[in-house]
Amino acid sequence: MTILDERPETAEVPPPRRVNPLWALLRNSWRQLTSMRTALVLLFLLAVAAIPGSYFPQTSVNREKVSQYYTAHPQLAPWVDRLGGFDVFASAWFAAIYLLLFTSLIGCVLPRLRDHARALRSVPPEAPKRLERLPQHAPARPGPQPPAEVANGLARTLRGKLFRTRVRELPGGRFSVAAEKGYLKETGNLLFHFALLAVLIGVGFGHWYGWHGNRILVAGEDQGFCNSITQYDDSALGPRVTAADLPKFCLRMTDFEATYQSTGQPKSFLANVEVKEGSGEYRKANFTVNDPLRLHHANVHLIGQGYALELRYTDRYGASQTKVVPFLPTDGMQTSEGVAQFPDVNIDPNTNQRDDRLQVGFEGVYLPTGGDDGSAVSKFPAENNPMLYLAAYRGNLGLDVGKAGSVYALNRGQISNGELKKISGDRPQALKPGQSWTLDDGTKLEFVGTRKYATLSIRYDPTQSLMLVGAVLGLIGLMLSLFGHRRRIWFVVSPANDQEAGGSVVEAGGLPRTDYPGFAAEFAALTGHAEEGKP
Repeated sequence: MTILDERPETAEVPPPRRVNPLWALLRNSWRQLTSMRTALVLLFLLAVAAIPGSYFPQTSVNREKVSQYYTAHPQLAPWVDRLGGFDVFASAWFAAIYLLLFTSLIGCVLPRLRDHARALRSVPPEAPKRLERLPQHAPARPGPQPPAEVANGLARTLRGKLFRTRVRELPGGRFSVAAEKGYLKETGNLLFHFALLAVLIGVGFGHWYGWHGNRILVAGEDQGFCNSITQYDDSALGPRVTAADLPKFCLRMTDFEATYQSTGQPKSFLANVEVKEGSGEYRKANFTVNDPLRLHHANVHLIGQGYALELRYTDRYGASQTKVVPFLPTDGMQTSEGVAQFPDVNIDPNTNQRDDRLQVGFEGVYLPTGGDDGSAVSKFPAENNPMLYLAAYRGNLGLDVGKAGSVYALNRGQISNGELKKISGDRPQALKPGQSWTLDDGTKLEFVGTRKYATLSIRYDPTQSLMLVGAVLGLIGLMLSLFGHRRRIWFVVSPANDQEAGGSVVEAGGLPRTDYPGFAAEFAALTGHAEEGKP
């Protein structure tokens, strides 16, 4: 048999439609970017990109540790800085991954949301013609009630079990009952992705409009501070925040309570402070490690504690200066190191001129509980036997050279070039609170005592609530997605062969739309109602 082409000979075949290659490239790129596979890859890349932020010290968190890294790795540190390793979360490459992930999620979720909304508005589909071909099938069984009553009873039963149902009348006096359930799985999936978008939005806007600063706050009214960018040890403002935008408050610590276990492990910390917001009066407050002090547009977190030494130096002209200098802990027993520098001493009262060669600095170790063996290691973090070991230096401290340096260590360059010389001999001087030390030129250093200090992290994140809500909704969506199962069940109710008896015949079939091991048991329970003719 020959199939003839019935088209007229004069008919022309239309030329193939030309596709703009640039448009095709953009369309295919968008499809690849908005696919779920790409979103998962970008999420994995974002997690990998965050690893350097936890390995290298970050400028926005602790500039001091970044300086220490430069000192310890002078050749590697500049390359790490060029690649953004010290400011990972503000680097261009991290922002690129972040924005691509954000775009991919939007392009992936919005079409699925539209399809899901359309599916929720639609009614369950009609029953297949061959129910026996479905994964679950219940053969036709007779029932004593008429088809219409059986169908309506089945619909009520299924609705009671939260199935969406639809009863249809078929030719020949038959009825079909279509039911479906499990749309919460897709709802949870979408909720999880929208929650993830909310977290990403919160991270972005929190970085733009948030700020944070770290400050060591020593106990005492003379050591309080007000919220100013110049009074922080290190700080970072968001790109949309200026120093004038910082909230107005002042803080001073009246006492710091610390308790320890017999092993030296911390048991509890409590900072007692007085705080004033705006033009108000000082009020008393306290906060702990897991319970920050919440102020208007700022939260004060307690992240550490230690001891500050009160030292008084009397120069050769009889003038005294007292300084309260924090010593930084080096271990869990509060063995602490620090320096006390006195650049403005030994000023001749006749000429009022300062001799830079007569500046004095002290470097040492403080032990809250010193041992009898003379070791420079504390035995316990509380002050049971306080001991201070100091070494004295005289000369130019190098504070006026214009280079940034640590306030917790002497300038090693000045020591190496001979501008700053050690005058205390080979063995450090041991002092207890209340004791004094007379140097070789008749000047005197007195160890007045100690004060406790707290290391504070003061932060403001305007999207903190959004991120919390996003995290909670994400967990809820994940649970719904994991425990929800999409499935459909159909019942076809036909009149019995004996029309005068008024009975019916019920056949059922079930189709799980997702992997659901418990569907067979659920189907058997539902078809048991049909077999018994129960409504």
